[in-house]
Amino acid sequence: MRSYPDGDNEKPDPDEVRATFDGVAPLTIGLEEEAMLVDADSLDLLPRAPEVVERAGDPRFKLELPASQLEIVLPPSRTVGESIGALRAARRDLAAAADGIGRLLAAGAHPFAAPVGRLNDGERYRAIEREYGDVARLQLVCALQVHVAVGGHARTLAVYNALRSHLPELAALAANAPFYAGRDTGLASVRPQIGGLLPRQGVPPAIASWDEYAAALRWGARAGAIGPGQWWWELRPQPALGTLELRVPDAQATVDDAAAVAAFAHGLVAWLAARHDAGDLPGPDPTWRIEENRWAASRHGLDATLADLSTGTRIPARELLAQRLDELAPVAAERGSLDELASARALVDGNGAERQRAVAGGDAREAARWLAEAYPPAGA
Repeated sequence: MRSYPDGDNEKPDPDEVRATFDGVAPLTIGLEEEAMLVDADSLDLLPRAPEVVERAGDPRFKLELPASQLEIVLPPSRTVGESIGALRAARRDLAAAADGIGRLLAAGAHPFAAPVGRLNDGERYRAIEREYGDVARLQLVCALQVHVAVGGHARTLAVYNALRSHLPELAALAANAPFYAGRDTGLASVRPQIGGLLPRQGVPPAIASWDEYAAALRWGARAGAIGPGQWWWELRPQPALGTLELRVPDAQATVDDAAAVAAFAHGLVAWLAARHDAGDLPGPDPTWRIEENRWAASRHGLDATLADLSTGTRIPARELLAQRLDELAPVAAERGSLDELASARALVDGNGAERQRAVAGGDAREAARWLAEAYPPAGA
């Protein structure tokens, strides 16, 4: 399997890309979860992530751009349940590695830290800092990234194009960043607004063919070494892995919330793949219409009203999510993830953003305290 690292000048052959997407086990799932390292007493961001990674000596744990951020990277699993079991163990081990240095918390953004932070050292990070300056130093945000292998290059591309339309639903469910720089922003998630300071963010473009995709990457290489890893859209194909990577969810406060989000994301992909197989998958919706729903999800989360992308008919996000969960249940049953999907129903009753506000009472430091207490898995 060929790899296309960030910022490279590779010019992928479309036949090779097709072969990679053809060669994966369908509907396997992999997770990447970002977390913040904070001071044990103040709960402010602590730029000592490299010390934790060095102490752990574990390939599951990686550095990210901010010096206070860590990432758990897990291999593909056959089921959502297996993947969440691996995440539970990884959180426990990462918390143990951080013990004595700091504590961990997971959310879309830190509730009260200063907006501009320190970045990790290393040539890749220095190059990003040279290019983007303070915009890079503002990226103190964390995501839960869900990789799903669709199986089959044509099927993968069709699902990619249709999945774009459902990103705001997932964003509303997973919103977990209402506080920023010590105040309530009025948003369910401030993370999309911070990420939007960088290019290639938000709703991804539709892709007509893998030839078009390869041509776009060739153009990116000529324009400034924009490789697949710098397609920072909220959904992107991963030609090195043969997966679709959903990047829209905020990092989740608890493992159970992460299970809910992962099950919903995986169910969406499986449901759309089944519709493709039945000849019932619509073509791509206009990007600007999806962006209207994206803003509503960022602003209001579960209290958003989302618009049908064909008719404009409006429906409350909670009602839409309840309907969608009913549609996803049959494919979840086939894939053995009904228990995890049930936790998504619970998340519709109150997501991370709503619970942060409830426990904080307007005090962003109380939100950070709750997040730090919520991070370790039960029994850790």
